[in-house]
Amino acid sequence: MNGDVVGAAGAFVAGPDWVRHAVWWHVYPLGFTGAEPRLAADAPVTHRLGHLTAWLDHLLELGASGLALGPVFASETHGYDTTDHYRIDPRLGDDGDFDALLAAASARGVRVLLDGVFNHVGRGHAAFRAVLEQGPSAPTASWFRLRPDAAWTDAAWTPGTEPDYDDFEGHRHLVALDHSCPAVVDHVADVMIHWLDRGVAGWRLDAAYAVPKEFWAQVTERVRARHPHAYLMGEVIHGDYTAFVTEGGLDSVTQYELWKAVWSSLNDRNFHELAHALRRHDGFLEHFVPYTFLGNHDVTRIASRLTDPAHLAHALVVLATTGGTPAVYAGDEHGFRGVKEDRAGGDDEVRPPFPASPAELSPVGLPVFHLHQELLGLRRRHAWLHRARTEVLDVSNEFLAYASAEEGERVVVAMSTAGGPVEVRVPGAGDVLAGRARLDAPGTPGARVRLEPGGWVVLAG
Repeated sequence: MNGDVVGAAGAFVAGPDWVRHAVWWHVYPLGFTGAEPRLAADAPVTHRLGHLTAWLDHLLELGASGLALGPVFASETHGYDTTDHYRIDPRLGDDGDFDALLAAASARGVRVLLDGVFNHVGRGHAAFRAVLEQGPSAPTASWFRLRPDAAWTDAAWTPGTEPDYDDFEGHRHLVALDHSCPAVVDHVADVMIHWLDRGVAGWRLDAAYAVPKEFWAQVTERVRARHPHAYLMGEVIHGDYTAFVTEGGLDSVTQYELWKAVWSSLNDRNFHELAHALRRHDGFLEHFVPYTFLGNHDVTRIASRLTDPAHLAHALVVLATTGGTPAVYAGDEHGFRGVKEDRAGGDDEVRPPFPASPAELSPVGLPVFHLHQELLGLRRRHAWLHRARTEVLDVSNEFLAYASAEEGERVVVAMSTAGGPVEVRVPGAGDVLAGRARLDAPGTPGARVRLEPGGWVVLAG
């Protein structure tokens, strides 16, 4: 069942019970499968989704339990310019290919999350094509935030005349929807229910921050009436995270604040920033469980973002030991590198094609993969960490210790970026669960931990 009533004063939004155990492996399918960057007119269906099926066992070996897919619907280019929400992108396959992927995932106990782009559509979407072809009288004209002039009236309009319209962040090929339009509410709710009926477990709602919370509330109410166990998570970069959840009827939002603080504090050797972000994160956990991550299809890979490659372990420790629903972006578990650039094609480095199977990956990344296995395994064995609250125990520029606790359970984390050994008191800490450290007087108020230069450790509480 879902948690407390969404939007109720002081209520905690727990989300579906199964999410407590969820660890997502996030894939951008068009890049992963090596699809063409642009869908050609009348292009034949290319059956590429089976490429993902070959990686499902890798997902499980990693320690994940869910497959979070980027866009899979028909689009013009990168998937976020959707042209048909009911059709699988021909560059990836067809309904049969998608059903086969779902069946293969289900057979392994793997849930699948879809990426829904409902703030805007591509210019080739049938609803906007109707506007271009039929003018102001088009039945879908109310779907869009048009800015008509004197030429855009039934009497004055001539074929080929386009209206001005709102777009997404200056991208003219992304036509913004009018979320006050009842037909748009109907469409989005119907699309989400359609694919949930087909067997997906939930939705990532792209650019949720750009959509009115009132719209999400209307849509999610309809979706939950049919699928009460669906997981509905919104992409929110800046803004009031809690309001988007409680007022929008969502289960969670992306935790960009923590993502930024992790790599920034490690690069600057300023753990005060991370300590502040952990306190903020703890505040969010009073209301909902954030969706946590170190990388995704929109940002520079964590291995490229960090100045010191050794600090990848520190970043992963934070992901594994703090409250949240964690996700690993495909390739990060092998230390893939890639820099996002602000230009056309600037996402290509972080969205590369993958080989036919994990066996073809370079062994150079295996130490990073094994570290992921160790820490995600720890996370899975301590499922209570999903809702864990975090207390900062000690912090300096180059040292941080915190405790994560819930349901009477507790772990203590200590990490250092210092060039020499560090010793600090960690009251009550016990056995080493992961990492390396010397522990004196474990389990007592005077327990102390000694870290090697640049070391880290996870201790029983």
